Amino acid sequence: MLIERGAGDDTSAVDNLRRADPGSDSVMRAVIFDLDGTLTVPYLDFDAIRSEIGLPPGPILEALERLTPEERAQAQAVLDRHERDAAENSTLRDGACELIGELPRRGYRVGILTRNIRRWTLHVLAKHGLAVDAIRCRDDGVAKPNPDSVLHLCSELGADPEQSWMVGDHRFDMLAGVGAGTRTVFLLGDRRSDPGTNDADHVIRCLTELLHLLEA
Repeated sequence: MLIERGAGDDTSAVDNLRRADPGSDSVMRAVIFDLDGTLTVPYLDFDAIRSEIGLPPGPILEALERLTPEERAQAQAVLDRHERDAAENSTLRDGACELIGELPRRGYRVGILTRNIRRWTLHVLAKHGLAVDAIRCRDDGVAKPNPDSVLHLCSELGADPEQSWMVGDHRFDMLAGVGAGTRTVFLLGDRRSDPGTNDADHVIRCLTELLHLLEA
Protein backbone atom coordinates (compact mmCIF):
# COMPACT_ATOMS: atom_id res chain seq x y z
CA MET A 1 0.00 0.00 0.00
CA LEU A 2 1.65 3.20 -1.20
CA ILE A 3 1.54 6.35 0.92
CA GLU A 4 1.79 9.43 -1.25
CA ARG A 5 2.70 12.57 0.66
CA GLY A 6 2.82 16.04 -0.82
CA ALA A 7 5.04 18.83 0.39
CA GLY A 8 2.29 20.23 2.57
CA ASP A 9 0.86 22.74 0.09
CA ASP A 10 -2.69 22.65 -1.23
CA THR A 11 -1.75 22.04 -4.89
CA SER A 12 -1.15 18.31 -4.48
CA ALA A 13 -4.30 16.35 -5.20
CA VAL A 14 -2.91 13.22 -3.56
CA ASP A 15 -1.61 14.62 -0.28
CA ASN A 16 -1.66 11.92 2.35
CA LEU A 17 -3.91 9.51 0.46
CA ARG A 18 -2.98 5.85 0.61
CA ARG A 19 -3.95 4.16 -2.62
CA ALA A 20 -5.43 0.67 -2.47
CA ASP A 21 -3.77 -2.07 -4.50
CA PRO A 22 -5.75 -2.13 -7.78
CA GLY A 23 -5.01 -5.84 -8.16
CA SER A 24 -6.66 -6.83 -4.91
CA ASP A 25 -10.11 -8.44 -5.09
CA SER A 26 -10.56 -8.97 -1.36
CA VAL A 27 -13.37 -7.16 0.45
CA MET A 28 -12.03 -4.96 3.20
CA ARG A 29 -13.34 -3.49 6.42
CA ALA A 30 -13.21 0.27 6.86
CA VAL A 31 -13.54 2.91 9.51
CA ILE A 32 -14.89 6.16 8.11
CA PHE A 33 -14.40 9.33 10.13
CA ASP A 34 -16.00 12.71 10.03
CA LEU A 35 -13.27 15.36 10.21
CA ASP A 36 -14.15 18.60 12.04
CA GLY A 37 -15.17 17.83 15.61
CA THR A 38 -14.29 14.14 15.30
CA LEU A 39 -10.62 13.82 14.39
CA THR A 40 -10.03 17.50 15.11
CA VAL A 41 -11.15 19.60 18.04
CA PRO A 42 -14.39 21.48 17.16
CA TYR A 43 -13.57 24.88 15.71
CA LEU A 44 -16.13 26.02 13.15
CA ASP A 45 -18.70 28.43 14.57
CA PHE A 46 -21.79 27.55 12.56
CA ASP A 47 -23.93 30.22 14.21
CA ALA A 48 -21.38 32.85 13.19
CA ILE A 49 -21.33 31.51 9.62
CA ARG A 50 -25.13 31.59 9.39
CA SER A 51 -25.22 35.10 10.84
CA GLU A 52 -22.63 36.45 8.41
CA ILE A 53 -24.38 34.92 5.40
CA GLY A 54 -27.86 35.80 6.68
CA LEU A 55 -29.21 32.26 6.97
CA PRO A 56 -31.88 30.99 9.37
CA PRO A 57 -31.11 28.23 11.88
CA GLY A 58 -30.54 24.85 10.29
CA PRO A 59 -28.05 23.04 8.03
CA ILE A 60 -25.93 25.49 6.05
CA LEU A 61 -25.30 23.52 2.84
CA GLU A 62 -28.98 22.78 2.36
CA ALA A 63 -29.83 26.46 2.94
CA LEU A 64 -27.33 27.52 0.27
CA GLU A 65 -29.23 25.50 -2.32
CA ARG A 66 -32.21 27.79 -1.83
CA LEU A 67 -30.24 30.95 -2.64
CA THR A 68 -29.89 32.63 -6.02
CA PRO A 69 -26.67 31.89 -7.92
CA GLU A 70 -25.26 35.30 -6.98
CA GLU A 71 -26.20 34.91 -3.32
CA ARG A 72 -24.79 31.38 -3.28
CA ALA A 73 -21.46 32.53 -4.69
CA GLN A 74 -21.16 35.19 -1.98
CA ALA A 75 -22.15 32.69 0.70
CA GLN A 76 -19.63 30.13 -0.57
CA ALA A 77 -16.89 32.74 -0.24
CA VAL A 78 -17.84 33.29 3.41
CA LEU A 79 -17.97 29.56 4.06
CA ASP A 80 -14.60 29.02 2.36
CA ARG A 81 -12.99 31.68 4.54
CA HIS A 82 -14.30 30.06 7.71
CA GLU A 83 -13.19 26.60 6.57
CA ARG A 84 -9.73 27.93 5.75
CA ASP A 85 -9.46 29.48 9.19
CA ALA A 86 -10.57 26.21 10.79
CA ALA A 87 -8.05 24.19 8.77
CA GLU A 88 -5.15 26.50 9.51
CA ASN A 89 -5.94 26.56 13.22
CA SER A 90 -6.94 22.92 13.54
CA THR A 91 -5.73 20.73 16.38
CA LEU A 92 -6.20 16.98 16.65
CA ARG A 93 -8.27 15.33 19.32
CA ASP A 94 -6.29 13.27 21.80
CA GLY A 95 -5.37 9.91 20.32
CA ALA A 96 -6.40 10.75 16.74
CA CYS A 97 -2.98 10.34 15.16
CA GLU A 98 -2.27 7.08 16.99
CA LEU A 99 -5.72 5.71 16.09
CA ILE A 100 -5.30 6.47 12.38
CA GLY A 101 -1.94 4.72 12.47
CA GLU A 102 -3.20 1.67 14.35
CA LEU A 103 -6.30 0.87 12.29
CA PRO A 104 -4.44 -0.42 9.18
CA ARG A 105 -2.42 -2.74 11.41
CA ARG A 106 -5.73 -4.22 12.55
CA GLY A 107 -6.96 -4.79 9.02
CA TYR A 108 -9.06 -1.66 8.50
CA ARG A 109 -8.90 0.85 5.72
CA VAL A 110 -9.44 4.44 6.80
CA GLY A 111 -11.65 7.02 5.10
CA ILE A 112 -12.61 10.63 5.74
CA LEU A 113 -16.16 11.78 4.97
CA THR A 114 -16.69 15.50 5.45
CA ARG A 115 -19.07 18.25 4.41
CA ASN A 116 -16.03 20.52 4.03
CA ILE A 117 -14.33 21.11 0.69
CA ARG A 118 -11.41 18.97 -0.47
CA ARG A 119 -8.83 21.77 -0.46
CA TRP A 120 -9.06 22.42 3.26
CA THR A 121 -9.54 18.76 4.11
CA LEU A 122 -6.21 17.98 2.43
CA HIS A 123 -4.67 20.91 4.29
CA VAL A 124 -5.70 19.42 7.65
CA LEU A 125 -4.35 15.98 6.73
CA ALA A 126 -1.03 17.45 5.56
CA LYS A 127 -0.70 19.71 8.58
CA HIS A 128 -1.05 16.83 11.00
CA GLY A 129 0.64 14.13 8.92
CA LEU A 130 -2.44 11.92 8.75
CA ALA A 131 -2.33 9.23 6.04
CA VAL A 132 -5.69 7.76 5.04
CA ASP A 133 -6.93 5.57 2.22
CA ALA A 134 -9.60 7.84 0.74
CA ILE A 135 -11.50 11.04 1.36
CA ARG A 136 -14.87 12.27 0.19
CA CYS A 137 -15.84 15.92 0.48
CA ARG A 138 -18.85 18.00 -0.49
CA ASP A 139 -17.28 18.91 -3.83
CA ASP A 140 -17.17 15.19 -4.70
CA GLY A 141 -20.96 14.81 -4.91
CA VAL A 142 -23.76 14.03 -2.49
CA ALA A 143 -23.01 14.90 1.13
CA LYS A 144 -24.05 13.56 4.51
CA PRO A 145 -26.70 12.72 5.63
CA ASN A 146 -27.29 11.10 2.22
CA PRO A 147 -26.13 7.49 2.69
CA ASP A 148 -24.80 7.42 -0.87
CA SER A 149 -21.86 9.47 0.42
CA VAL A 150 -20.89 6.54 2.66
CA LEU A 151 -21.58 3.93 -0.01
CA HIS A 152 -19.43 5.76 -2.57
CA LEU A 153 -16.57 5.91 -0.08
CA CYS A 154 -16.93 2.24 0.85
CA SER A 155 -16.82 1.37 -2.84
CA GLU A 156 -13.63 3.39 -3.29
CA LEU A 157 -12.13 1.66 -0.26
CA GLY A 158 -13.20 -1.79 -1.46
CA ALA A 159 -15.00 -2.19 1.85
CA ASP A 160 -18.21 -3.98 2.82
CA PRO A 161 -20.52 -1.41 4.49
CA GLU A 162 -21.90 -4.05 6.86
CA GLN A 163 -18.37 -4.74 8.09
CA SER A 164 -17.47 -1.06 8.34
CA TRP A 165 -17.92 1.75 10.85
CA MET A 166 -19.02 5.38 10.58
CA VAL A 167 -17.64 7.60 13.36
CA GLY A 168 -18.78 11.18 13.88
CA ASP A 169 -19.96 13.88 16.24
CA HIS A 170 -23.16 14.94 14.45
CA ARG A 171 -26.51 13.34 13.75
CA PHE A 172 -25.86 13.62 10.00
CA ASP A 173 -22.90 11.23 10.42
CA MET A 174 -25.15 8.69 12.12
CA LEU A 175 -27.97 9.01 9.58
CA ALA A 176 -25.54 8.52 6.70
CA GLY A 177 -24.02 5.45 8.34
CA VAL A 178 -27.36 3.91 9.28
CA GLY A 179 -28.71 4.45 5.76
CA ALA A 180 -25.63 2.81 4.25
CA GLY A 181 -25.77 -0.16 6.61
CA THR A 182 -22.59 0.52 8.57
CA ARG A 183 -22.16 0.34 12.31
CA THR A 184 -22.26 3.80 13.82
CA VAL A 185 -20.29 5.40 16.64
CA PHE A 186 -21.16 8.82 18.04
CA LEU A 187 -18.31 10.80 19.60
CA LEU A 188 -19.96 12.74 22.42
CA GLY A 189 -16.82 14.26 23.89
CA ASP A 190 -17.51 16.45 26.90
CA ARG A 191 -21.11 17.27 25.92
CA ARG A 192 -23.78 16.11 28.34
CA SER A 193 -26.08 14.92 25.55
CA ASP A 194 -26.80 15.22 21.83
CA PRO A 195 -29.75 14.11 19.67
CA GLY A 196 -27.31 12.26 17.42
CA THR A 197 -26.78 9.61 20.05
CA ASN A 198 -30.31 8.33 19.39
CA ASP A 199 -29.23 7.07 15.96
CA ALA A 200 -25.91 5.55 17.05
CA ASP A 201 -25.06 1.93 17.76
CA HIS A 202 -22.39 3.08 20.21
CA VAL A 203 -21.52 6.30 22.05
CA ILE A 204 -17.98 7.12 23.11
CA ARG A 205 -16.42 10.00 25.00
CA CYS A 206 -12.97 9.85 23.40
CA LEU A 207 -11.41 8.35 20.29
CA THR A 208 -9.30 5.86 22.20
CA GLU A 209 -12.50 4.01 23.16
CA LEU A 210 -13.04 3.06 19.52
CA LEU A 211 -10.38 0.36 19.51
CA HIS A 212 -12.18 -1.46 22.31
CA LEU A 213 -15.38 -1.51 20.22
CA LEU A 214 -13.54 -2.90 17.21
CA GLU A 215 -12.17 -5.72 19.35
CA ALA A 216 -15.60 -6.66 20.74
